[in-house]
Amino acid sequence: MEGFMKNLGIILIVLGAIGLIVSFYVGGLSSVNGYTAGMLVLMVVGLVLHIVLNKKYVD
Repeated sequence: MEGFMKNLGIILIVLGAIGLIVSFYVGGLSSVNGYTAGMLVLMVVGLVLHIVLNKKYVD
């Protein structure tokens, strides 16, 4: 479980990036602002979570 929590932020960042790549190739999704903003928020939350959790495990 510790390994999963340590990598949870990276997983969220990758899921957000995959979501944006899919929206680029589908075409119709890239014009939906809610979807694009949601993927951006997912990536930012993943980045913050990664920093916070890894600081917790290093200390």
